[in-house]
Amino acid sequence: MELDIFKNRIADKIKLKNFGFIKTSEGYFYSSDVLNGQFRLDILIDENNKINTKMVDKQSNELYILHLIPDSKGAFVGKIREEYKSILKRINEKCFENDIFKTNQAKEIINFIKTEYNDNLEYLWEKFPDNAIARRKDNKKWYLIIMTIIEEKIKGKGKNKIEVIDLRMSPSEKDELVDNKKFFLGYHMNKDHWFTICLDENTKTEEIFKRIKISYELAIK
Repeated sequence: MELDIFKNRIADKIKLKNFGFIKTSEGYFYSSDVLNGQFRLDILIDENNKINTKMVDKQSNELYILHLIPDSKGAFVGKIREEYKSILKRINEKCFENDIFKTNQAKEIINFIKTEYNDNLEYLWEKFPDNAIARRKDNKKWYLIIMTIIEEKIKGKGKNKIEVIDLRMSPSEKDELVDNKKFFLGYHMNKDHWFTICLDENTKTEEIFKRIKISYELAIK
């Protein structure tokens, strides 16, 4: 369904308002004419990020649903469906951001690099949508990688999916830093220059912030 384009995406309330959404008691509301004003598409995004759409025939004021039925054929319904998809895709592009990572620490890290460096995560791999990096603006070098992986890849056992962060380290501190309890050898990276932290609250968030700053500085070399 077309609403699947919003999967793992979250609305930015400021961007919604800038786009033309109006804040109501039920959430954020937007209305757009469809098919040269013959129809009206109403969109409501509630506080839980749930999206509801309603297509209305403006002449009869009746609800229209054929564009939502895959088996509905014909040029007329096809045009409505095409405009419907186009509006949703534009809203997704202009008003929504990725919401891939779910742990509190991951969300705090994302907010930290935005506040500290005005950086956003970059999702570089279509085949791996739950992997992302952050890089310095001056030399484009990565200083942070966040990934969702299987637990055993880091800890040697466990089938659960976990979120981890890779950060830079100096090779000289490798032996002292990596303890295989809080800090692990860098997953999928050069193990002399990168280490991994599991975002499971075992390492305090403030300590992770400190290591991000160090990684950021190491990326300048």
